[in-house]
Amino acid sequence: MNKKTVRDVDVKGKRCLVRVDFNVPMKDGVITDENRINGALPTIQYLIDQGAKVILCSHMGKPHNVLTPGFGLNKKEKKAVEALPVEEQAAAKAEFLKKALKDKEKFSLRPVALRLAEKLGRPVAFAEDVVGPDAQAKVAALKDGDVLLLQNTRFEAGEEKRDEELCRKLASFCDVYVNDAFGTAHRSHATTAAIVEYGFVKTAVCGFLIEKELNVMAATLENPVRPFVAVLGGAKVADKLNVISNLLEKCDSLIIGGGMAFTFLKAKGYGIGKSLVDDEKLDYCREMMAKAERLGKKLLLPIDTVVADSFPDPIDAEIAIETVPADQIPEDKEGLDIGEKSRELFASEIKKAKSVVWNGPMGVFENPILAAGTKAIAKAMAEAEGAITIIGGGDSAAAVAQLGFADKMTHISTGGGASLELFEGKILPGIACLNDK
Repeated sequence: MNKKTVRDVDVKGKRCLVRVDFNVPMKDGVITDENRINGALPTIQYLIDQGAKVILCSHMGKPHNVLTPGFGLNKKEKKAVEALPVEEQAAAKAEFLKKALKDKEKFSLRPVALRLAEKLGRPVAFAEDVVGPDAQAKVAALKDGDVLLLQNTRFEAGEEKRDEELCRKLASFCDVYVNDAFGTAHRSHATTAAIVEYGFVKTAVCGFLIEKELNVMAATLENPVRPFVAVLGGAKVADKLNVISNLLEKCDSLIIGGGMAFTFLKAKGYGIGKSLVDDEKLDYCREMMAKAERLGKKLLLPIDTVVADSFPDPIDAEIAIETVPADQIPEDKEGLDIGEKSRELFASEIKKAKSVVWNGPMGVFENPILAAGTKAIAKAMAEAEGAITIIGGGDSAAAVAQLGFADKMTHISTGGGASLELFEGKILPGIACLNDK
């Protein structure tokens, strides 16, 4: 995927509509994790330095009943209102709309604009709408080097519906479209792909964040330095069906842990007690084990398991555990992490690698008692001398950061869903639509 970047086009004096990923976690109006903002800074700063007029757009959360102009009820709320006696419907509708107003504040990007201004050391204008009068006026007022952040794109119903009129209005704001939101590159929404696909914008390039994802992760998947080890964890086999099959064709060894490992263990004929299992995917697991054997690839499963009476509730609660062989899980126990022998086996394989990709924790890493397996993978990757080590976003990225290994990795992807689709071998619409070099 040899795509043009912001370096390949003249942006001086041009209006650059930049799709960023500012879908940051918030609590009481305060941003609790700024990684996504930090990830966008190099591209934004470059455009400022080059004298571009910078117009940023992003979604935040899922405010599906908070659409502008005005507010509407979602299907569930409409149904609830219509089920009431006629004389009660107006009051019920008013209550739902009052909640929607609160939701609109909760999903507003205004706090992001304020924090971004602090990080850039310059004003960041904020439009209270996406393509409405406020956005139009503020885009028109931009001078070279100015920055404007539009309101949450999902306040527009047409964002996820790829609405042509919304794309047309957004395109009227820009001379150059820049996608730097890898976390949403697997979605074909108005601001992530459709604006270019409809032909409304001719000059479409990627920012530095997407460039790095392509240069490191996509390049490793396409042409890895070998031995190449892939590590998959997480809860369900169903979430990674095509990932497993595609990675088996690319890697030398595939390590499977986490909840999904128990479906493979059951497919081998082992009793797995009360552990998580996807019975509909047993045949698929057998097919994948046969495929690995046919291709001469190693497929490593846990050889021992940390078990408990039940899943911890709350998730970080104290819990009594024991370690048992993977083929001897008691009927009344649930597997919640890989055991010590599995940790040693997996770590040994990783340390021999020259390329490692990882997506999905080995157990319930949010609980310190059940984090040892996930920590062992992170530690092994950190100690894999001279290896390219890539974390595929999502829970794996959170685990690596939480366990203190983030600075030891070659690359931590900013997109869990997008990373998985790359692992599957899919073309991401938010990248495919950009101009080729």
